[in-house]
Amino acid sequence: MPRLAPRPQVRPPVDPAEAAVFARPDGITTAFDPRTQTASSARVELPTAPPPSALIEAFGRPAGGGAGLQRPPGARDVRPGSSDRAEPVFWSTEGSVWRDPSSTAVLGPPAVAAEDAQPAGDASTLPEGSRLSAREVLFGGRVKPRALLLLGAFALVIGLVGGLIGRLAVEGGSLLSGPEVRLAEVRPGIEREPGSVAELAGRVRPAVVSVQDTVGNMGSGVVIDEGGYLVTNDHVIAESADDPESSLTVIFHEGSRAVAEIVGRDPSTDLAVLRVDVDNLTVLPMGSSADLQVGDSVLAVGNPLGLSGTVTEGIVSYLDRPMRLDATDGSEVVFGAIQTDAAINSGNSGGALVDSSGTLIGINTLNRTPPMAGQGQSGSIGLGFAIPVDDVRRISEELIRNGEIHHPDLGVNSNSVITDDLSGAQVVNVRAGSSADQAGLAEGDIIIRVGDREIFGAEELAAAIREQQIGAVVELEAVRGAEVLVIPVTLQSDEDS
Repeated sequence: MPRLAPRPQVRPPVDPAEAAVFARPDGITTAFDPRTQTASSARVELPTAPPPSALIEAFGRPAGGGAGLQRPPGARDVRPGSSDRAEPVFWSTEGSVWRDPSSTAVLGPPAVAAEDAQPAGDASTLPEGSRLSAREVLFGGRVKPRALLLLGAFALVIGLVGGLIGRLAVEGGSLLSGPEVRLAEVRPGIEREPGSVAELAGRVRPAVVSVQDTVGNMGSGVVIDEGGYLVTNDHVIAESADDPESSLTVIFHEGSRAVAEIVGRDPSTDLAVLRVDVDNLTVLPMGSSADLQVGDSVLAVGNPLGLSGTVTEGIVSYLDRPMRLDATDGSEVVFGAIQTDAAINSGNSGGALVDSSGTLIGINTLNRTPPMAGQGQSGSIGLGFAIPVDDVRRISEELIRNGEIHHPDLGVNSNSVITDDLSGAQVVNVRAGSSADQAGLAEGDIIIRVGDREIFGAEELAAAIREQQIGAVVELEAVRGAEVLVIPVTLQSDEDS
């Protein structure tokens, strides 16, 4: 294959100004070598501005230093035409810690002063140098020992004060609040088992209300029906019922209020039924007082002394305790009460007595307190009495249906008697035409039994008759002189008396 002729290279023209700055001097064809320059070599002076005086003073040659190039000590100017004389020495290797600039780079021992040099030999023979103190390590020896001690003492005081403040803050105290205060430790919420007193109280309290009239009398009541019916004691609402200008207000557990109307009253049993026009009421279910036993746990809920929502705990301490109180219509009220040691005070009247399942077993009615000289009566001493719920249910239903209720009546007045041989209710008089008159009871007879119930006094006789039904035939056992008689009696209504 024929070889192509090389294309001639065409060089671009050179700018004269650039050529003046970067071109080789005239007559020089190789790399620039000042040592081989001839005296006749032309020098190209570049156009430069004079340097500032500050730079001349800092970097200029010393006075008398000449204008030649800086050379190592002992070097001579070998340029053509130069004199064979040593130029001024700019530095010296004698006694210097620096290596000779003209020597090659080699590794050697550290550059130390001659007086610090140690003789060669085993390192173990060398004397041990002085050790640095903590002050020299931390502060470079610039802090005096006294200042260092003061600084440590100051840091210790700050630490003690900070620790004291931290302890007070943790324990709830304060340097500015006076005596130390210890707050109770916050713990997780208590888990209450079903049937606990707290759980029962939480279910019962919303169904127990406060009953108040415009005169200022206050008692309690219990919601027994979703239709807005409440049961309370008759003596709680008697004054308002007899005053046409007075009204009754029911205050619920959460604080809401409603005007109540009287549905029916039964002064002979000290019960009354009210009604409020309120929806979504919490109703307290009724239990059975016939199933109670002495020792059963009970809660009394009401508004004693105006303290709403109060709960007291106790047990059933006696059953069918005959209790007598004055009725609001002037008659006497006698009922076989549930006796409890749960605290019952003024204002508890009409409130709830519930069992361990949270069901209503009685309506709290009164307490028994000993008189105190010159001060009336004291507070509760652990003897409270409630109307059994079996009586409450029967009477409330009748009052809701008819607005009134009637009870069986024997038709006698009696006194309690106790002799060496017996105790019972002695007949003082017999009302003409009454059940007792028709049965043949006479004054002076001592009644010792009604049906299966033993009679130990006049209160027990009245309570036993009240538990019967109108028209029922019951057998009375009575002592007349030395003779014991069994007398059947057909009970009439107290409406006929």
